[in-house]
Amino acid sequence: MAISPVAETTCGRVEGLYRDGTHVFMGIPFARAPVGELRFRPPQPPEPWAGVRLTQRSGPIPLQPPSPLEATLGTQGFTQGEDCLSLNVWTPGLDGQRRPVMVWVHGGMFVTGTGASKWYSGRTFATSSDVVVVTLNYRLGAIGFLHLAQVAGEEYASSGNCGLLDQLAALEWVRDNVAAFGGDPANVTVFGESAGAMSVGGLLGVPRAQGLFCKAILQSGACANVRAPEVAAEVTEELLADLGIRAGAVAALAAMPGAQLIEAQERVTTRRLSTWATPGALPFSPVVDGISLPRPPLEAVAGGSAAGVRMAVGTNRDEMTLFTLVDPTMNSLNEAGLERQATVIFGATTAAKAVEVYRVGRPRASPGQVWVAMLTDAIFRTPAIRLAEAQSLHQPATFMYLFTWPTPVFGGMLGASHGLEVAFVFDTVDQPGVNLLVGEGPHLAPMATRMHRAWAAFARRGVPDVPTGPGSERPEWPAYETTRRSTMTMDETWEVTDDPGRAERLVSEEAAVAPAGVERGPTRP
Repeated sequence: MAISPVAETTCGRVEGLYRDGTHVFMGIPFARAPVGELRFRPPQPPEPWAGVRLTQRSGPIPLQPPSPLEATLGTQGFTQGEDCLSLNVWTPGLDGQRRPVMVWVHGGMFVTGTGASKWYSGRTFATSSDVVVVTLNYRLGAIGFLHLAQVAGEEYASSGNCGLLDQLAALEWVRDNVAAFGGDPANVTVFGESAGAMSVGGLLGVPRAQGLFCKAILQSGACANVRAPEVAAEVTEELLADLGIRAGAVAALAAMPGAQLIEAQERVTTRRLSTWATPGALPFSPVVDGISLPRPPLEAVAGGSAAGVRMAVGTNRDEMTLFTLVDPTMNSLNEAGLERQATVIFGATTAAKAVEVYRVGRPRASPGQVWVAMLTDAIFRTPAIRLAEAQSLHQPATFMYLFTWPTPVFGGMLGASHGLEVAFVFDTVDQPGVNLLVGEGPHLAPMATRMHRAWAAFARRGVPDVPTGPGSERPEWPAYETTRRSTMTMDETWEVTDDPGRAERLVSEEAAVAPAGVERGPTRP
């Protein structure tokens, strides 16, 4: 029988599990429980403990509303609670070696999700790639992103970024503790998908985050999904009115049962995201508060804030098709409706041309399918391109990908949908429930191995470069720069494509599209 591993942290000793060749520690607190007076406050250091703390089960996941998509990702069965600021570690050994470290930030529209999902198991990274993996929880929704500065004073100046500051606290824990788990604190890659990638994009603009990671991978998310303080203040006023709380009564808000707060959050979200037509900031997401996040992160990156960070960024070709499963009206537009919706994104003078451009590349698409393609670019692809453009000005090791493999589930209607690449990155295509999105078949394992190894190679060397198949040569993955715009397109085979979707990119530039970058979805994701 294997002996349970024990590691020393700055707060005390922790005992994990030895499972499938990997040392696993679950539910390690990286901050104090943000309850009572600490609700809506920046995370505080955890209290030290005596003896050995058992860390063999994940801790409570953040309070969140029901979500069919998250249930598919394996969040069912977890206990929810505000004492959720914990992380999980997978490591090949507690032997003093300096292995690459990968820190995962989960997605979920900033209102759902957990780092404890089985989809995000770090086992394969540890056993096959000799990498230490850390996954984490952070406060979500109103508890993590309610901007109270204008109604509660300076004490709550950073309340709109509590979720982002939780991620920062977890990265600081990694800096101070990961060496005890066989990791190298000087070689940390932070990576995330959807709201997780948007969080990584936000961290690129947080001054305190500089030096905590040297590499970043952003999957289906970039720097654009942040709110101006005045927009965040409107959401706050609406939430307080819904709850019948006057401005300034923060004590009542802090003492309110979490479930009641989540219910009000859902009502606000329903009203503000009742339509897909208008790209705009999610009601609960990071805020450019002038303190923790001094300026828009894309602006900061363009100014060189992340010059020392090697970066890979990309999207899936058909991101928005996933959301048609719960909002089928997206596919039911007629021609007049398509032209009207196109005006929202491209403006009155460019909308007709944009429809024509998108139709040329999709001659058999219905008006609804064309609209879904436009939303995919406005919400995901365009912000990713703009981040790559900005970062490449300061960091030559900037890489871009486009995941194009179409899933066969639901009769193939999803194509290369949102979230599809996650199980390939973690090589968890065999986990329960994953087949509901990726299907089944012998072709999945080599695809997962390839993508997984590329991510691990990037974490190790800063270059996402692996062989494309048995007996093949190592492919060149050129860095992204605006003269060529080299992009690795990922299907069952991989190849470099220069400027994929060029016509759509150009019409977006012609319309001077503001980077929507919004992880929008149905009212109940």
